[in-house]
Amino acid sequence: MAEWWRGAVTYQVYPRSFQDDNGDGIGDLAGITRRLDHIARLGCDAVWLSPIFASPMKDMGYDVSDYMNVDPTFGTLKDFDILVNRAHDLGLKLIIDQVLNHCSDQHPFFKESRQNRTNPRADWFIWQEPRHDGTPPNNWLSVFGGPAWTWDARRRQYYMHSFLAEQPEFNFRNPEVVDYMEKVLRFWLDRGVDGFRFDTVNYFYKDAKLRHDPADYRVKTEPDANPYTMQFHLFSKNQPENLGWLERIRRVLDAYGATTSVGEVGDAHMPIQLMGQYTQPGRLHQCYSFEMMGPDYSPAFFRRNIEEFFQGAPHGWPMWAFSNHDVKRHVTRWAKHGASQDLLARQAGLLLLSMQGSICLWQGEEIGQTDTELDFEELTDPQGINFWPEPIGRDNTRTPMVWDGSANGGFTTGKPWLPVKAPQLARNVASQQGKPDSVLETYRAALAFRRANPALIRGSTTFLDTPDPILAFTRDTPGQSLLCIFNLSPHPTSVNLTGLGAPTGPGQGITLQGQRLTLGPNAAGHLTVKGPVAVI
Repeated sequence: MAEWWRGAVTYQVYPRSFQDDNGDGIGDLAGITRRLDHIARLGCDAVWLSPIFASPMKDMGYDVSDYMNVDPTFGTLKDFDILVNRAHDLGLKLIIDQVLNHCSDQHPFFKESRQNRTNPRADWFIWQEPRHDGTPPNNWLSVFGGPAWTWDARRRQYYMHSFLAEQPEFNFRNPEVVDYMEKVLRFWLDRGVDGFRFDTVNYFYKDAKLRHDPADYRVKTEPDANPYTMQFHLFSKNQPENLGWLERIRRVLDAYGATTSVGEVGDAHMPIQLMGQYTQPGRLHQCYSFEMMGPDYSPAFFRRNIEEFFQGAPHGWPMWAFSNHDVKRHVTRWAKHGASQDLLARQAGLLLLSMQGSICLWQGEEIGQTDTELDFEELTDPQGINFWPEPIGRDNTRTPMVWDGSANGGFTTGKPWLPVKAPQLARNVASQQGKPDSVLETYRAALAFRRANPALIRGSTTFLDTPDPILAFTRDTPGQSLLCIFNLSPHPTSVNLTGLGAPTGPGQGITLQGQRLTLGPNAAGHLTVKGPVAVI
């Protein structure tokens, strides 16, 4: 089916942390291949692999030194081909990360570019003269701290980087760069991948005039831990020229048939609007942002984001996620809203899998995994190290997948690259297998229920004006209507509703007596609809 991705559920794998098969403490492609049946049995449609390309690993693979080869840490191209074939045998699509905005400073192209101003790749990166006082050309900041410009003595110019100084940014205004990036996409499509997740998809183009970013209009009472968030990034990203590149990506993908693209929109000011703009017909298939990966867990918050997207971009398509490799796990983040970890974890899964759009699950989410408390000496993430102790960084969410209760959770026979600690070890796949009330089996049931009900995959969404802390909405297709209802608090509550049939599918804490719906702590579930639904 050409549009298999619309409403599909993708499972994100962080290769370093999924399964180590050679005992070096770092996950690898052979390990992922061995564990793919877990993802298939869960009921997902696709797998997204975070970067596996050759890299010095200054930013754990998001600094690529060879776009057309696998890093030896993870295996070989042959191992990758085996993984692709196994995924397809299991009925899973395979999506891989593409980090095209920037590369490693060890990439041969950057090494050549920095030699002088006349070499064939002199204009492949963003180079600029210093101002007369020797300072960088503008006030742009790096997400990872400090200026977004680093001085290079050989060229006597600054080069630009939105992240680490070891991650120089390509100049997408150079047609040769764009041609090369298309070649990279075709290389992996020819190897059988079903699509791409594009890192920092709104960063590709910068303001041609290199104008200063203004201060954030949202006045701060004190400095943020990361000064990057104190600017309104009008000129260092989100440029209109970006759209032409996204349209070219779509043409390439369309030539390969039933493929897909997912864009990561990183923006604090207009993420939902950019998601809609980037997924208009002829552009990316779907986009996600970090909007639902923050601290808010209220009915108004979820309603606002979903309504804002579909009202602003009726022809666009979102991908929703509650956690990923860059943020605190949601069971930890929203802990105060749960009567227990399991109740909250199950509710979050049932809620996410009821939303209109495509869905992305972060590895370990299906067992209710929590963040790992790490000491400074245990960190590897440059963001966490640079801004210690706040923001806390990303290692805490990236610790290894826990398969069983044995040493290191069955992840490795060696010393894991990040530790598996007791609170995480207690939440493992084996201990939840076959237990109907476990987080794992709830996710499996919710995924099966979503797949079996067209209203949850393609149906429109209508929110009800229910009182806090109740979130309620219907998902409707011409042949089916379901009410999805959630008590987003650790305390019981109730509401009277018309038009309801019986509870259906997986759920927790829901009792219907006449028109009175009683919702226990973190209640979640679905009911059939037999007439107009209204609060009375």
